[in-house]
Order: sequence, then C-alpha cells, then structure tokens
Amino acid sequence: MATYFGWKGDRPSLGKLRRSVLVREATKGGFMEDITPKGFDVRTTVHEYGGGAFTIAGDTIIFSNYGDQRLYQQTLKGDRSPVALTPAYDGPVVRYADGRVDLKFNRYITVREDHRKVGKEASNEIVAIQLEGDPNTVEPMILVEGNDFYSFPRISPDGEKLAWIEWSHPNMPWDSAALWVGQISVDGTVINKVCVAGGDQTIIQAPTEPCWSSKNKLLFVSDKDNGFWNLYQWVEGNNVQPLYPLDAEFTRPAWNFGNSSFSFIETDGVPSGSQVACTYRQRGISYLGILDLSTNHFSPIQTPFTTIYNLFAREQYVYITAGSPTYSICIVKINWKNSTGKNEFSVVWSSDSIDIAKFQPYFSTPTVIQFPTKVTGQTAFANFYPPRNADFMQPEEEKPPLLVRSHGGPTSEADATLQLSIQYWTSRGWAFADVNYGGSTGYGRPYRERLYGNWGVVDVNDCCSCAEYLVATGEVDGQRLCIDGRSAGGYTTLATLVFSHTFKAGASLYGLCDLSVFQEDTHKFESHYIDSLVGKGELALRERSPINFLENLTCPVILFQGLEDKVVLPNQAEMIYKAVKAKGIPVALIEFEGEQHGFRKAENIRYTLEQEMLFFARLVGGFEVADDITPVHVDNLD
Repeated sequence: MATYFGWKGDRPSLGKLRRSVLVREATKGGFMEDITPKGFDVRTTVHEYGGGAFTIAGDTIIFSNYGDQRLYQQTLKGDRSPVALTPAYDGPVVRYADGRVDLKFNRYITVREDHRKVGKEASNEIVAIQLEGDPNTVEPMILVEGNDFYSFPRISPDGEKLAWIEWSHPNMPWDSAALWVGQISVDGTVINKVCVAGGDQTIIQAPTEPCWSSKNKLLFVSDKDNGFWNLYQWVEGNNVQPLYPLDAEFTRPAWNFGNSSFSFIETDGVPSGSQVACTYRQRGISYLGILDLSTNHFSPIQTPFTTIYNLFAREQYVYITAGSPTYSICIVKINWKNSTGKNEFSVVWSSDSIDIAKFQPYFSTPTVIQFPTKVTGQTAFANFYPPRNADFMQPEEEKPPLLVRSHGGPTSEADATLQLSIQYWTSRGWAFADVNYGGSTGYGRPYRERLYGNWGVVDVNDCCSCAEYLVATGEVDGQRLCIDGRSAGGYTTLATLVFSHTFKAGASLYGLCDLSVFQEDTHKFESHYIDSLVGKGELALRERSPINFLENLTCPVILFQGLEDKVVLPNQAEMIYKAVKAKGIPVALIEFEGEQHGFRKAENIRYTLEQEMLFFARLVGGFEVADDITPVHVDNLD
C-alpha cells in the first residue's frame, strides 16, 4: 500500500524556492510522486518550530500552508486542488498543528495558535473545524481552552473520547505537563474531563504522546517513576499501569508537534490492541522492536540504524526516520513480519542524493567518549570523530586541530547519524567532538536537569572538559581548539569564549548573547524557558549574558544570522559583532536575507561551512584550505 511522508530539503528542480511537499511512496518499478501542487508549502509555524503540519485520513489530506497558515483539504481522487478549511485572516495570524479527523462529526480537531490580539500573548486552544461549508462564515468551535499550551489531541476509535496534553508557563512540555481525557458529547463539545497523569503536584512528570488502541485503551509516555520516558497504559477508573519499565527514553522532547515513538501494529488492516512497534534510546543508541502488551515481552527488530524516530506502523511494515554513522537521515520501510524470519528493510528516501558508498574511505566513524566533568564524580558524553581522508596520512608528530560543537536546544541531543557537514571537517584534517553536555536528553531527567539554573555554567564546563580530555589523551592539538554552535549552542559557544580560555576561536550561528533582550523579544513557547535555565531576575540574566563580559574575550569570533529569525532576533548577532569589533579582535558577521531560525537554502548552508572553515584556518589552524574559497572580510584582520 502506498504511504505518504513530508519532504523537507533542497529540491533542485525548485531552484531557490524552498518548500515542503507531501510525497507518495513509489510503487514497485515506479517513481515517487509529489502530492502537493505548486503554490503550496506544507509547513506550520505554531510555536515557531512547527511540526504536525499534515494529517492523512483515507484519501483525504489536511495540511497547513506555510504562506497563509490556513488549513487546506485535498483529496487524492479526481481534482486534487486544495480547498481552504479555515477563514482567511489579515495575514498568517492564526495557525494550526497536530490535528486528527473526527469521522463522527465530519470535522478536524487540531491545536490552534491565535495571534489576532495585537500586543497580547498568542492564545492556544484545541478547536474543531468543519470539513464542509464556507470557512469564512463560521469560526472554529473551541473544545478545550484556558491553559497556555496544548498538543496531541487524539480521538478514541469509537469517537467517544478525546485525549490531549496541556502545560502552562513557566514549564516547557518536558518539565511538567498533564494528560487529560474528556468525553465527546452529543453536540460535539468536550465534557467530563479527567486528568490521567500530571495532576498530582507532588509527582513531577511530563506525560506525552497519547495514543489509542483499537480497543479504546490509551497508551502514553511519562517519566514519573524512574526519570526516564517509559510507556504507560490508562484504563477506566483512572488506573495507570507501567508497561515496560526501562532506564531508557521512549520519546524525545517536544520541540515540534507530532512526535511518534510508538504505533499499534495492524493485522489484516485492523490495528492490534496488544502489539506495539516502538523505539527507545539508551546512552546515545536507538533500539527498535515489538512490545507485546499481553506478556510485556519486547522482541527486537534488528537494523543497522542507531538513531530512530518518527515511527509509524501499517500492515506488516514499520516506517521510521533513521540514521547511523554510515546512513544519513532517511525514511526506512521495514518488513517486520517477513516469512523468511529476517527483518528486511529498504530506504524509501534519503536526505543525501550522492552515492555514499563512493565516499566511505573519507568518512570518520565516531566513538562515544565518556569524560570527567568539573564536578567530582560526574561524567558527560560526546561523539568523537577523528580526522580521516584516504588520500592523506597525518604526520605522527602533528596532532589535529579540534572543533567542539555545542548542540542547540539546549534540551536536545547530538546523535551519531552520518552528517556530511561533520565529514566536511574530518575529511580536511580536523577532529570533531559533538558534545552531549549536562542538560542533554537521552540520559533521563536527572541528567537533563543538570542544566537548570546552570545554563552558561554546566554546558560551558562540559565543552571545556571534553576538549581538555581529548588533549590529555593525545588525540588533538591543545593550541588549536575551536568551538561552534547553533541557537542555544551559539549561546554556549559565546559563553565559553568569555567565561573560559580553553578555545582559540569560535563560531556562533544565530546564537544568543544578551539573555535579557531574548526574554523580552522571544515567542510565547520559550518566553519563560530562561527562568528555568538561568533563574528569574535581571541580575541572573545579566550574569549569564556574554555581551556583558566581553572584557574577558581574547579570541576571534565569526557570526552567522538569518534576518527573518523570529526565535533569536538578528539584533543579537549585531550586538556581539559591534562589541567585538570595538575591542579590536578579529570578527566577521554574515547575514542571510530570507533565512529564519536555521538555514534552509543550500547555497547558504554551504557558504556557512566554507567561511567557518576558512576563518578558523586563517586565525587558528595555521594552514591553507584545499578548497577554492574567497574569504569573507574579517574586521580587525583584513
């Protein structure tokens, strides 16, 4: 059976026009087919990070269009022209994400983010949108409201109940949230609401990913017992039961809508009530298998992949987004019920359009290193990539330069999936360390909360400790240490440069430098995030803001910034650039028109890589790059 998936990436046929489209899996001997017509872009901006931008129900697709943020309905039969479902407002001020079709009432239940009240914080609700009629004559029906945030509205198979996740300021969804279930009444409203998990203030937990079985049993993920996100089941009477306790993470932090870490297996087209395909992550490695709820037995599915998420099951197939040190991110189809007993898989789509095998001699394979931090008895982790190039042998007397990367989030994780942007460095003689500092996910709540109150301290110390460990073990040259990071990782980079002297140069990609300005200007989703990471009050923000301690900065910095960034506003990069320039330290600022929080245009991604490499080579590395690159102007140097 054909399946569908979102495609986000460079489409050469589109030239410089970047858009996301839905694609149908190729039939045997056929080709993949674009479902989304020209002029439409499947993408939502709820919480700015989006996710959950489309839903498929039978032959009907409902999706959010990036340009106007309206919902559209599209059929795969006959005329495929999308038809608007939601009113046309004055610009993309009302946004939708993470919806499901309610067959009983012929409507679409989804999360709405409403920005129509100028000067006030956006409101979030769960609403119902009719699938027929004129969208401009009737406002969507509000089903659930009153809290700051909502996600995962999920309708039971019998159409009688609605489950959802909600949380409030100052929490992020991975801090403290609640799972609710309400009854859908005869008039379509939601009544008799019950809090399933998260209602007890003495038990801190972050439930997520509610999912109904065909027998109307509700499964979800929570970290309430052992500090790891594990699977639970709720049955009538408000009875919650753990299903497969394990010191492992069965989900990821909900930065985006639509996380899917488990799915009920289908038998003869009907979802099973007892078998669940699921994935979990343990110490940087993902595992995949089938959990039998009747026996709590987990049957592993062997694959070559070490990073797995976005899981979906249909018939005898499990579909995943996956990667490994030898596979870039790809969509994989696994036949878990093959008659041969082997779990055969095929790559449906890959983020790389090149012949990976051809370049294997130039790829560095990472190893997970565990190193001591500056806190006695504590350790942290990193994926370490030694330099590798089949055409070059490193002189025995020379140690390679090192680039340390501090990942974004900061509540996120660096995985070991093949990234050509990392191989760009290692194939040119650099060692590379992707650090999972304290505060990273994948290691349970206590590790995740090491950063709380200590952002700009724990992450800085762990990045420095990683570099110092690699110097001490003889892996890298202690005089050629550089650091970079994106978003929150850009903040860690800047904080590391002003609060320590471990590194000789740094690159910040759309990173923060003034936490006070960020808190004032940022969007609703993260407007209280810094309260947990740093603490409340102007003094706490000032003491952790790199912009206030530039007298400590002694090394060169290069900055990259999208001018349409709504998460970290461009003025952050401008502030640090002007201040460093005034100090007489080499600095460069590269700004990109049309780019938001995270660069999407291929030419800009390439230019960033090249200029960062050249900047470090000129100012720290002491060598000329092999590539023919024209350097950007560096103030106080050129």
